[in-house]
Amino acid sequence: MTKNLSCGIVGLPNVGKSTLFNALTRKQIPSENYPFCTIDPNLGIVHVDDPRLRALSSLSHSKKIDYAMVTFVDIAGLVKGASKGEGLGNQFLTHIRETDAIIQVVRCFEDSDVIHVAGRVDPLDDISVISLELILSDLQVAENSLTRMEKQAKGKKELSSTVEFLKKIVAHLNQSLSLRSLQLSPEEEGIARLYPFLTRKKVLYVCNVGENDLPLLDNALVQRVRAFAAEEGSYVISICARIEEEISRLDEKDAKEFLESLGLKESGLNRLIKEAFSLLGLITFITTGEIETRAWTIKKGTTAAEAAGEIHSDIEKGFIRAEVVSYEDMIRYKGRVGAREMGRARAEGRNYIVQDGDVIEFFHS
Repeated sequence: MTKNLSCGIVGLPNVGKSTLFNALTRKQIPSENYPFCTIDPNLGIVHVDDPRLRALSSLSHSKKIDYAMVTFVDIAGLVKGASKGEGLGNQFLTHIRETDAIIQVVRCFEDSDVIHVAGRVDPLDDISVISLELILSDLQVAENSLTRMEKQAKGKKELSSTVEFLKKIVAHLNQSLSLRSLQLSPEEEGIARLYPFLTRKKVLYVCNVGENDLPLLDNALVQRVRAFAAEEGSYVISICARIEEEISRLDEKDAKEFLESLGLKESGLNRLIKEAFSLLGLITFITTGEIETRAWTIKKGTTAAEAAGEIHSDIEKGFIRAEVVSYEDMIRYKGRVGAREMGRARAEGRNYIVQDGDVIEFFHS
């Protein structure tokens, strides 16, 4: 089954990680102005705000709403030499290994009152420090694995492909390049999944800007990060973590008014959560009824039978058909009954590829 997406929030000390995490989870953790105030990883499970669920819940008179979820992990800041254990490096690298994707917060604001660990603000330098530490960690894993595998392969020819794969990995990492930039064959992809390489994880760069950059959330530093990410094939969003933390303390009505007063249409946190959710190609299908309206997290390309298995393995085993109505038609025709009457409820077989926002009722033996 698809578990909650887990994203590790990383960055050098004093770039705004803990402030961002506070805002994401409304969970007050230390964010003092000194390095390494975050030692153990803090976990926060956040729902993916989806107005579709509220609209469908009203139609179905549901007793509760279950949103899709994302787990955010605020990971200790690191410095140069983390891969060799400097600072809190070893703990940092272990915690990253357990997440699905990396959210790297980079400082894109000047403030003489907030100390930068390097003594100057340079987001690309910050990115390169963390990237290099992840590359060095992967190189250590690959070299150790290669040494071990070469010994084992002497009597087992079937291991030769793994040895060649690891040699390719080592050569690439030795060029100070992340494994995201390495083209792999389907066979190599299968082997790669057996190793916990950090630089294969997808990255979302979060540019933390100052309040004077509102409402455009843009400046020369952000533009440099965007140019870098475009070459790498990564994503970028800009937020002001300090403002987001203020917004997170307000109720929905006051938060909306505050956003409008700043010239913003949507909170940066909503944008971040949506980007994090889509980073790994995840979508949601929806079930709705009197008991609950619920979003179910699946990967793009999931079949109807596999989606049924997300609810219960017995539904997948006994799958007969799925009745699918698009969210738009559910609203337009005021529910499943109205959609059926208008011929907008489709009977789909087990190999139907589920689309984001499909509202599904499964029939099974």
